[in-house]
Amino acid sequence: MRSIAFNIAFYGNLTLQLLFWTPVFFFVSEETGWWIVRNWARTSLWLLKHIAGARSDLRGLENLPEGGAIVAAKHQSVWEILSLLTVVERPTFILKKELLRIPLFGSFALHMKMIPVDRGKRGNAIPKMMEAASEAIASGRRIIIFPEGTRTKPGAEVDYRQGVFRLYEALGLPVVPVAINSGLYWPRNSFIKRAGTIRADFLPVIQPGLDRPRFIAALRGAIESRSRELMREGGWQDEAEDRSTPNRTAPGQPAHSRDTTS
Repeated sequence: MRSIAFNIAFYGNLTLQLLFWTPVFFFVSEETGWWIVRNWARTSLWLLKHIAGARSDLRGLENLPEGGAIVAAKHQSVWEILSLLTVVERPTFILKKELLRIPLFGSFALHMKMIPVDRGKRGNAIPKMMEAASEAIASGRRIIIFPEGTRTKPGAEVDYRQGVFRLYEALGLPVVPVAINSGLYWPRNSFIKRAGTIRADFLPVIQPGLDRPRFIAALRGAIESRSRELMREGGWQDEAEDRSTPNRTAPGQPAHSRDTTS
């Protein structure tokens, strides 16, 4: 019942805000535009907390450097998009081109200068992404990218795509790895939302200058190891590590968490 109520409220909130703001959104200042976008993200997280019972806890924000940076986050659900919008100043998301086909939402995303990538073109999409990312950084924005390229289920082994290294190499910026456990509570392609505490940890930056093998090893090692720790805190059990346990523990709320959605 919580999941039904939340989904109705979530999509209702999205639809109403799109319809309400569309007449003025494309004429307001950038500052007002970001307020509108963050208001949608914050109200969505508020609904998630008070209807579905899933709190949001973001830690390690002191690792976000001043100035230009690339935020590279694990991607398991819509939750990290909403959460990153609330804490990263003037973010530019690298997103799949298909999202631009969503009525009104796609127009909002383009207006806020998100960078679409046509995954069907593979390597041919990289030059356009690099050009747009360079322009975004030059205008004082920060890049947010999901290195896996798509949402994954907890425990899935997915190769990191080349885009994150290409950005790191060309822009010469520090990369902030972000570990999450959102797939336990807001699973991809699932109607069900589970109560508990969804965590995101902003980890120490990876400084510029590494070659591709060392960079990917450092990024993947940081994100995957910490994400697994967060998921275990939530009751997830890695079947590959312990096949002797017959049943997984239901996701629960980690202790000593700081609520960021009240």
